Amino acid sequence: MSSRSTVICFGEILWDFLPAGLFPGGAPFNVAYHLKQLGIEVNLLSGLGRDKLGDELVRRLNGWDISTELITFHAGLPTGTVVAETGPDGDATYRITPSVAWDQILCTEDATRHAFNSQAIVFGSLALRSNVNCSALDRVLQVLPNEALRVFDVNLRAPHDDLELVRTRAKTSDLLKLNAEEAARIVLNADEEQPGSEEAMARALAHEFGCAMVCITAGSRGAGLLADDQWHWEAGRLVDVRDTVGCGDAFLARLLADLLNEDIPPGESLARACRHGEWVAQQIGATPAY
Repeated sequence: MSSRSTVICFGEILWDFLPAGLFPGGAPFNVAYHLKQLGIEVNLLSGLGRDKLGDELVRRLNGWDISTELITFHAGLPTGTVVAETGPDGDATYRITPSVAWDQILCTEDATRHAFNSQAIVFGSLALRSNVNCSALDRVLQVLPNEALRVFDVNLRAPHDDLELVRTRAKTSDLLKLNAEEAARIVLNADEEQPGSEEAMARALAHEFGCAMVCITAGSRGAGLLADDQWHWEAGRLVDVRDTVGCGDAFLARLLADLLNEDIPPGESLARACRHGEWVAQQIGATPAY
């Protein structure tokens, strides 16, 4: 692994209001947490309010030794919140608060300096509901090294599920990660996916967007990775699910950490990522203690 194994995680930081309590969250935040636990240096490019919820997130980030240098602090905007409700099968639905601090992410001189020396960037579709964030992301991508891995994590959360925006941003990515339902919406314009169609959808996405890698997760069934035109599939294992909040983010963090290590083959990386996501599904909240 490169000596400059640093990853920028761009997007939302927020609090998840779960039935079990209040937990820090947001996909880029969760990915950053797990990357750090896996030994990867991370920089969060996001926004927080100057309020008690923001202060508590900073306290936790400091405790995890995750830098807050690239976080914009807003006096006039609150820290983001999401009300997550879990069903009997553990699946989560979300109500996302609008007009919050992470809608105004600023690309500062420090951010461009860090981007210039980063090995990868992870950015999600949810934060791109804001034009300010789209502009900030463009500035970061412009200075990112050509060899750096650009990871687009699709999260279609109504009403923030603009498929044309996703198609545009997917063309800028090296690794496109999404779940089977999201893939079906983009490839087939269908509300439901057909189990067993993951490889065909991954190949269609890679062809349309020119992505070197496409990863499609399928919940308890497992996940697939198309890399160098080779399809890898890893079946899921039966676990005692407590909630699924953040398990996809843990999956992505492990997958990215392993892909940055050229000694680990893609198929093995995929298997390790599945086991990691399954472990988080057995915990409460997206950032359990290691």
